[in-house]
Amino acid sequence: MNFMKTVFTLLALCLGLSLSALSHASTEHGHTETEAKGPNGGILLSDGDLSVEITIYESGIPPEMRVYTYLNGELMSPKKVEVSVTLHRLGNVNDNLSFTPENNYQVSNEIVTEPHSYEVSVSVNTKTQRAEWHYESYEGRATLSDRIIEKADIVVEPAGPQTLNFSETLFGVVAPITEKIISITPIYKGKVTGVKVSIGDQVFAGQTLAKVTNAASGVSYDVVSPIDGEVTERFVSVGEVVNDETMFEIADLSSVWVELSAFPENIEKLQVGQTAEVYDLHQHERTRGEVIYIAPVMTGGHIARARVLIDNSEGHWRPGMHVKSDVKTRERAVPLAVQVDAIQSFRDMPVVFAKYGNTFEVRMIELGESDGEYAEVTGGLALDTPYVIGNSYILKADVLKDGASHDH
Repeated sequence: MNFMKTVFTLLALCLGLSLSALSHASTEHGHTETEAKGPNGGILLSDGDLSVEITIYESGIPPEMRVYTYLNGELMSPKKVEVSVTLHRLGNVNDNLSFTPENNYQVSNEIVTEPHSYEVSVSVNTKTQRAEWHYESYEGRATLSDRIIEKADIVVEPAGPQTLNFSETLFGVVAPITEKIISITPIYKGKVTGVKVSIGDQVFAGQTLAKVTNAASGVSYDVVSPIDGEVTERFVSVGEVVNDETMFEIADLSSVWVELSAFPENIEKLQVGQTAEVYDLHQHERTRGEVIYIAPVMTGGHIARARVLIDNSEGHWRPGMHVKSDVKTRERAVPLAVQVDAIQSFRDMPVVFAKYGNTFEVRMIELGESDGEYAEVTGGLALDTPYVIGNSYILKADVLKDGASHDH
């Protein structure tokens, strides 16, 4: 008995099985659930004295299938063997592999694409024998009941085209609009006999702010607000004599500026007219505005000022408030994208979980640009494939509960 046959026989004896029983294979039924391994670490399939070992080789090269054929435990020349393999994937996708002899094995002419999860049909022809096998080789796959899918709140959407919106995030400070700050002075010199407002009061155009008695004529007159706004400064009290000094400062804060600080890497991407989303540091409130000004010079700290105009009719954006802003700098339409939150890691590769009925399976995806919400997909996922966008981490935990080995 030669060495290879001795190896197979000892393996079978250790498990209490014959080589044929070891593989659970049948040429009549074409099915196996074997986990037996061959000398090269691949799946071992046997039918009588004919055996094949299926391996996936992917060390430094795209994954390829290699098939070793044994007759009576002796390695056969690959030139004397015809091999065909079909990989049956979810979604009614069949990958038909053809083979070319190389060294002491047959190597697939096609790449075995990820994921390596499929049912495998193998057909082998020699000059004197023919055998067929069928077995399952799954990874990154989980099947859940309708009840579990509903209770886990697993949500899917079809993968499709998206418009990616790119932005620059900048810090800034809310400021009043200079042209909407009014200083109120007396018409004539006189004595203040009444003050009707305080700092923080909202006033309307024509409203009396104070009463002053003319020093020359003794006639009283009203000091009124010329605009709607808020009293931001009050410089007088009853009994004071006023001449030409400022009595009040009124600011119309129904709209305000956001003064953003932009560094050189930011300023090159900014343009007047761009849309900016402004939010407070606690992200309680958000609003949209427009970039209306970019300073032509930078400060000594290499910072330039970019100004955004926003609505403040609700009064949330108070001058002096520190805020952040995402300024939309460009957009790009892509033919296929997925939500960033849907992306998980599997075998150190980015994946999403595709849904086929009640079965979910990883799809290794190649990624392009991302705007933080969606990521461009350049490979690994077909258009309109339903993929999990809500609670995909539950599926990852399920497929990893028995380990994430990549075992062929």
